[in-house]
Amino acid sequence: MAQTLTLCDEYGVIYQAMRIFPDDHLKTSFLNALAELEDAECHRTRRFLKTRLHKIKGVKQAIYRADIDKTPGWRIHIQYVNGEIHLKDVIEGQKHDDVLDVIKSKKLRYE
Repeated sequence: MAQTLTLCDEYGVIYQAMRIFPDDHLKTSFLNALAELEDAECHRTRRFLKTRLHKIKGVKQAIYRADIDKTPGWRIHIQYVNGEIHLKDVIEGQKHDDVLDVIKSKKLRYE
């Protein structure tokens, strides 16, 4: 049985995502992305084939972004806190290039 990490959603990112996604394909891709982020084996091997999880450069905090669907540009921002994954935001496809502005606009979410 695969081991999983704990996902924390204190800002209602999952609820927000399900409300704003324009189609069911993105909802399915989002759930697949969450499943990969939860999988402890992906973290052990540092291989995230679906989400391409990587650290965001240019910010002081350790904030990571994961692809929901690369083509339309939807992303998830997460942070690791005490060995748990904390969902911080879902980023719309058209805003993924302005990542630093998005983080600054919601800086209270990011530790």
